[in-house]
Amino acid sequence: MIVLQLTAVPAGLRGDLTKWLMEIAPGVFVGNPSARIRELVWERTVELCKDGRAIMVCSADTEQGMTFRTHRHAWVPTDFDGLTLMMRPDNSSKSKATERRTGWSTARHARKKRR
Repeated sequence: MIVLQLTAVPAGLRGDLTKWLMEIAPGVFVGNPSARIRELVWERTVELCKDGRAIMVCSADTEQGMTFRTHRHAWVPTDFDGLTLMMRPDNSSKSKATERRTGWSTARHARKKRR
């Protein structure tokens, strides 16, 4: 069984995928194709995706029972002690200024004014 989630892809790709998979929500496809068809579907998705993103979850003979594939997506499958987890991008460090401030502290200025 596979679940394929697409974001910002051409309508032609969505129509092409309906040959093998069923679209249960906009951009979400499910189906139970053979392994050969699954590989062809993924190759076709990557080929026609252009600027869009794709994530495919398919059943596998692993402890989790599934594997992940991503294309142009910020979340990346990462192996953690034998389990595949999806690692989110860390946006918090980009937004915060990491530069160290120089000069006297606010408390030092207040103490100096009291003198």
